[in-house]
Amino acid sequence: MIVVLAGGVGAARFLQGLVQVVPQEEITVITNTGDDRVFYGLNVSPDTDIVMYTLAGIVDEKNGWGIRGDTFHTMEQLTSYGHEDWFALGDRDLATHIHRTARLREGKSLSEVADELRAHFGLKLRILPMSDQPVATHIQTPAGLFHFEEYMVQRRCSDEVQDVVFVGAKEAKPAPGVLEALKTADAILLAPSNPIVSIGSILAVPGIHDALHETSGMIVAVSPIVGGAPIKGPADKLMRGLHMDVSAVGVARHYRDFLDVMVIDTRDAHLAEAIEDLGIPTSVTNTIMSDSQAKAELARHVLRAAGLDNW
Repeated sequence: MIVVLAGGVGAARFLQGLVQVVPQEEITVITNTGDDRVFYGLNVSPDTDIVMYTLAGIVDEKNGWGIRGDTFHTMEQLTSYGHEDWFALGDRDLATHIHRTARLREGKSLSEVADELRAHFGLKLRILPMSDQPVATHIQTPAGLFHFEEYMVQRRCSDEVQDVVFVGAKEAKPAPGVLEALKTADAILLAPSNPIVSIGSILAVPGIHDALHETSGMIVAVSPIVGGAPIKGPADKLMRGLHMDVSAVGVARHYRDFLDVMVIDTRDAHLAEAIEDLGIPTSVTNTIMSDSQAKAELARHVLRAAGLDNW
């Protein structure tokens, strides 16, 4: 079993490559739910949904979120009533959130609803939210404490980052199946996701970080920082705000206590020695997932780095 810790666009694209190489039945994805929030009375799970939409082939690739070709009539009507429009949700996307909210109110857990949606989209891999309890990623700034979606979408990452707080993490528990998957995995892959607010939120759930030390499978991370900048998103601003080096070295240092292998881009080959000086073997390849073939080649490289040459 291959387990992937996932959050956002980078993870979704990495998974597009992985499912070309590994049968979906052999993959378990643990998704970040720190970005989850209630909008317009509906429970929205951005990172879980982008994984499902992407693998189902319906994601809006241009925006990096939502459903391709969606309309926004509901949002237009909501704003006419005076609601804020900074978090735009398409009509078909809203149907997902209405379904999720209704099922949660009926007593289903977040992970049960995720599994229902996974099956609906015809996906064979397992998708496990990191926790069934609410964990909300907040960004501390000079202007106040903001939910990550508010910081990123509404405020456009304009504020200085002073701290990152995972509200509710201490009280949360890993969703059913998460710890078992980690402990029994043949390999655990950290997708090229934001190390602070995507992977970091998953690691903040009690028990998950410890499970990484208990697993017998190799743990391999793909750096989301290439040439000193993220491919997408505000990872650089968050890392800088937390006094981290914005580089593949900084990512490796962040994962140092449990990581077995670090995969970095060819543009950062000169950093391999510095990462290996941390005690982390380093593998260099093209990590830019520009097309389907590049995604599959990266997946194969990461699997080889994990000691799995049979895929």
